[in-house]
Amino acid sequence: MSILRSVTSSRRWRTFLRYAAGSLVATGCSEVVLVAGYGLLGLGPQAASLVAWVAGAVPNYLLNRRWAWRERDRPPVLRELLPYWVITLGTAALAIAATTAADGVVRHAVSDRGERSFLLGVVYLAAYGLVFVIKFVLFDGWVFSAKRSCSAAAAVPATESG
Repeated sequence: MSILRSVTSSRRWRTFLRYAAGSLVATGCSEVVLVAGYGLLGLGPQAASLVAWVAGAVPNYLLNRRWAWRERDRPPVLRELLPYWVITLGTAALAIAATTAADGVVRHAVSDRGERSFLLGVVYLAAYGLVFVIKFVLFDGWVFSAKRSCSAAAAVPATESG
């Protein structure tokens, strides 16, 4: 029990749990849009993946910034926004490439568009699942770390030389 209490009391663990919850919300938004766009609206795999990414990216950023990492001030463009969106766009490219490749494979093997939609949804989830922890490490250690670094530096008393 003390191990569980120790793990769950750490700042990083609580941040990870909030990040995971926010990612679930964003993934749910993306999945619904992907399957609806591809299966119901007849979008191609690239367009459906791109629209799905946008549907998840906006709530994901807001949930990550405000809830997971508790950032409230104005985001610095070069320190936070640019790296965040570079990482996020990189994962979007991975998801789009994966769903496009999967569509190319299953298009000839599976005639029902509904079944192909399901398979594309699985591939899309797998692509994001692959980078889930990597994104957390990058966000926690790089993108949203500036405020913690400044707080930690301020907390360390300066030593006098003499």
